[in-house]
Amino acid sequence: MANTSDIRNGLCIRYNHDIYKIVEFLHVKPGKGPAFVRTKLKSVTTGKVIENTFSAGHKIDDVRVETHQFQFLYNDGEFFHFMNTADYTQIRLLEAALDRPDLLKEGEVVTVIINTEDNMPLSVEMPASVILEVTHTEPGVKGNTATNATKPATVETGAEVNVPLFINEGDKIKIETEKGTYKERIKE
Repeated sequence: MANTSDIRNGLCIRYNHDIYKIVEFLHVKPGKGPAFVRTKLKSVTTGKVIENTFSAGHKIDDVRVETHQFQFLYNDGEFFHFMNTADYTQIRLLEAALDRPDLLKEGEVVTVIINTEDNMPLSVEMPASVILEVTHTEPGVKGNTATNATKPATVETGAEVNVPLFINEGDKIKIETEKGTYKERIKE
């Protein structure tokens, strides 16, 4: 059993007969009244995100987890297939277990969180950023911009990202996976 001082991003807990991963948290100590922790929890079974407030010192039922490196193989429409990079065993996960499946490219190495009690995969953590090639974007027109103008671009995985006007088809760009935003253009 843990308490609210052990709360951190990525911690898996049992709450309301389900397992949730803490996505965001904030310790709040108001001037009047007791301290509390405001959290954003994501269900590892359904992918649904809920907000909850725990009072300070509240006991939480944490789930013991292990992390393993898996390589993304392919998506067959219903399941995403991964291979363990250490022992080459394969697993398949539903789309709900993934944070950003639209940014997942074949061959990408991700971290899979596995429940140690029953060896079931709980969720997939993407790398902080991914490098993808732009497959379609409209040409940027000079002169009709003020500052920080962007345009939509489709990348090789099918995801749509807003990029600066100087990005063209065929360019490789770095995308921050947490927010799905453009970071920088990659020079070959």
